[in-house]
Amino acid sequence: MIGPRAIAIAACAALAVSGCGRQAARERQGDGAPRAVIGVSLLNLSSEFIVLLKRAMEERAAEMGVRLIINDAERSAEKQVRQAESFVAQKVDAIILNPCEVEASSPAVDRAIDAGIPVVNVNSETRSAPSAFVGSRDEESGRIAMGFIAKRLGGRGNVVMMHGFMGQAAQIKRDAGAREILANYPGMRLLAEQTAEWDRAKAMSLMENWIQSYGDQIGAVFAQNDEMAMGALIALEAAGLKGKVIVAGVDAIADALQAVRDGRLDATVFQDAQGQGAAAVETAFKLARGEPVQRETFIPFRLVTRENAGEFLRP
Repeated sequence: MIGPRAIAIAACAALAVSGCGRQAARERQGDGAPRAVIGVSLLNLSSEFIVLLKRAMEERAAEMGVRLIINDAERSAEKQVRQAESFVAQKVDAIILNPCEVEASSPAVDRAIDAGIPVVNVNSETRSAPSAFVGSRDEESGRIAMGFIAKRLGGRGNVVMMHGFMGQAAQIKRDAGAREILANYPGMRLLAEQTAEWDRAKAMSLMENWIQSYGDQIGAVFAQNDEMAMGALIALEAAGLKGKVIVAGVDAIADALQAVRDGRLDATVFQDAQGQGAAAVETAFKLARGEPVQRETFIPFRLVTRENAGEFLRP
């Protein structure tokens, strides 16, 4: 994921005196100001999972006495780069980046590292090496979801796959993980694939188009996130086909968990927004103070079916 040379460069920049100096200056003020200020740029706050990530960050920051400046990049890597530049101008102590794209969001990391401000990438990746990464191995979620589908289909049948934003790390790796499983089942075929951009309404429209094109040829849907899985589910239910088609998603958002528990959605893959958000804040704070951190923190995914959905639903 992150090469040794890139890590070394990022580490040197992240742990430079400038970061520690800003922190020391804040602590000397003695006027009740927060111990650290962390800029946060999030992919898109219209996504339920990203909202959960934000909430987790805010809760942990409040516990630690850390101030967060949170921006919504609204799915725009260009806007995300501008937000990073603004954080640099504000001389924040650290930046948490939830990247929009692997390539196009990389300049946001570069700008901060060049300015001596540590960067923690959370949930998704960039080509440019941050000071640290907190998230999950997205290829694992693709393997888990497609493995569930393969088992339910008995290793035979047609699958359609809904992609997230093309070029984003989660899209690339969930696709790769799913294809690893498909390669092991010669009786399964990827009938169609297309992006629905992580969006429920777009996924519903795409599923309607696939139903018109392929009808009862479709045996299963793998949606790379739950928003798209819910859109596909709604379209299939409206067409009276859900009983014949398996649907699996990723993230375990509230709607998806309830749908799994109710027996409507076949499965989702739990991604721990609480764990990722809290760990990102803790890591950014330590980097700002010049303390050692794990360069990569991976939080495992878990398959959620009707049998265990209750464990993940909030009271």
